[in-house]
Amino acid sequence: MTGENCNVLIVDDSALIRQVVKRTLSMAHVPVGQWFEAADGQAALDVLRTNKVDLVLADLHMPTMGGIEMAQHIMADPAMRQIPVIVVSADPNTERLDGLKRQGVRACLRKPFTPEDLRNVVREVLGGPDHE
Repeated sequence: MTGENCNVLIVDDSALIRQVVKRTLSMAHVPVGQWFEAADGQAALDVLRTNKVDLVLADLHMPTMGGIEMAQHIMADPAMRQIPVIVVSADPNTERLDGLKRQGVRACLRKPFTPEDLRNVVREVLGGPDHE
């Protein structure tokens, strides 16, 4: 990564999964400045409109607004479309995940994942060395 801390928004309807992602990012030595959390896509859009966020990690299946619709809103908004979105999902539908990447989602990470998997995907998206 660039060596600078990045502000991360974790979007998942499970508070436990949000904590797992947060802890895994820490274990993966991803330099995080500020953490933001949201339980659904609508809450995530509210966070994005009022805070500086450098990276979004989002589940697909959530109440109110799922990750697909949230990503579509982000990609359609000129003020937000530069924010990279990584989908973190247990969804087995490879075609759906590939379709999201064609629509602008930067990467997809399947649950369960290791700290190394997460670190590698974040580095791929944000740029940076492939080693510690």
